[in-house]
Amino acid sequence: MIAYITTLLIIMLLYMTLWFGISVIQKRSDVADIAWGLGFVLIAWSAYYLVQAPGWLAPFINILVTIWGLRLSIHIYLRNRHKTEDKRYTEMRAKWGGSMYLQSYIRIFLGQGILLLLISTPVILANLIESHEIMPRQYIGIAIWLIGFLFESIGDWQLSRFMRNPANKGKLMTTGLWRYTRHPNYFGEVIQWWGIWFTTLVLPEFLIGVIGPATITILILKVSGIPLLETKMKANPQFAEYAQKTSEFWPLPPRR
Repeated sequence: MIAYITTLLIIMLLYMTLWFGISVIQKRSDVADIAWGLGFVLIAWSAYYLVQAPGWLAPFINILVTIWGLRLSIHIYLRNRHKTEDKRYTEMRAKWGGSMYLQSYIRIFLGQGILLLLISTPVILANLIESHEIMPRQYIGIAIWLIGFLFESIGDWQLSRFMRNPANKGKLMTTGLWRYTRHPNYFGEVIQWWGIWFTTLVLPEFLIGVIGPATITILILKVSGIPLLETKMKANPQFAEYAQKTSEFWPLPPRR
């Protein structure tokens, strides 16, 4: 197990180092956001090929992760391709000054690589399941993942379509899934990881896998997801009324 995890760690370090090189060439650190989704795909299939006898669940879970990771990275690439570097990264680069490259490598790329590996723990465990028997709880986990994927992908699609309309400039997205939660895409991402973890409950080590969904839940709810985004949203005069009526995270009927 130690050699298994160590190999995955080395693969991730090499992968993020490659993306750091791309960021230096392109002079923008926000390529780390594109690397994020693809990194999970790399970890999933690396774990698969490191295991000698994976069961039926491993390739199936890896395909789900691949669908999610590719969709997310393509979505971010298309969203950013004609824009300047994300303001968050520009401000960090300016703040770090002469140590910008070292700080960017350690704090952005290696930092995201470590987080990525932690979040991937249920996928890593799923690749260790040797049984070819389908358990009811694994069906439940896959169903939870599907709900999350639909929320994230549909929410992103609705927001992209809304923002492409010039008439919506300066407005908040408050329809579709955004009518029931202020962050359907974040809700979907969190739910997907809990779904994957649920499929590993057949393993004695299943409690280790909770590191993954717990980490992404804390990041999105308390650190870099909802708090940062809502700080920006509060500048919009529509936000106070929207926040009063609409659930922050869980999809719920709008409050009167």
